[in-house]
Amino acid sequence: MKVWVPDKEMAEALADLAAAEVDVYPGADALPGDPAEVEFYVPPFVPTPQSRAILARMSGLKVLQLQVAGVDAFLPHVPPGAVLCNGRGVHDASTAEWTVGAILAAQHDFPRFADAQREGRWDWHMTDALADRTVLIVGYGSVGAAIERRLLPFETEVVRVARTARDGVHPVGALPELLPEADVVVLIVPFTEETTGLVDAGFLARMKDGALLVNAARGAVVDTGALVAELSQGRLRAVLDVTDPEPLPAGHPLWSAPGVFITPHVGGSTPASRRRAVALVRRQLERYVRGETLQNVITGAY
Repeated sequence: MKVWVPDKEMAEALADLAAAEVDVYPGADALPGDPAEVEFYVPPFVPTPQSRAILARMSGLKVLQLQVAGVDAFLPHVPPGAVLCNGRGVHDASTAEWTVGAILAAQHDFPRFADAQREGRWDWHMTDALADRTVLIVGYGSVGAAIERRLLPFETEVVRVARTARDGVHPVGALPELLPEADVVVLIVPFTEETTGLVDAGFLARMKDGALLVNAARGAVVDTGALVAELSQGRLRAVLDVTDPEPLPAGHPLWSAPGVFITPHVGGSTPASRRRAVALVRRQLERYVRGETLQNVITGAY
């Protein structure tokens, strides 16, 4: 059975599986063999155009295993007869850590203090805190639950929203009533047609004065122009790990907008995520070899 993985480390982790012939394909022009013979394919963590285009030549593909939870980059390219599996659970811890760190940094004004330190200026002032604040998690899946577990020790109230309402979780339709009560709004929704532009001018207008928007989802979930307008008025604050466009070009007004702190889509990019991705790929390949049901199978749009 032909298996293509994106790097030597993952290949070495699978080397002892006798049923698998593993080759490294990092998503470049050079190929390690005939794509039509590949049954199990793991694209690179950061996809390349080649890593998607090659799928059109994988006529024998049975499993497309992603290392990330988001499937939008690959969903249109899945060959007929292949099963798409995402990396649900791989980035939960890292993304949750980034989110909580981002909230704490914003609430305690760390970016402003860092600027003052570079200038050699003692900028004493009162800051906000996370304690006693209400955090609204929009997108309560496995990452959202991981974020909540890390927030609760900070003595916060967590309100949950998801596509499907269930016990203790509000539907997306309840956002107009929930937004005015939230001090922090965390976005961790999947990127779909329904979530594109979810955070528009109306959404932002419902947020309370001084509230913090944290985007750990996808940049296009937020209307960038509407966010810049709110930030420019000083009414809202934001911490963004993703932007639209991305990468954010030099000179874009979001860079210089007041009250925003931006990181370059690094929330899930940690050694912990890497270890968990390798472990997931091995478990999935073992399941496939044994003819067992795969985990994280994606059906429909998501």
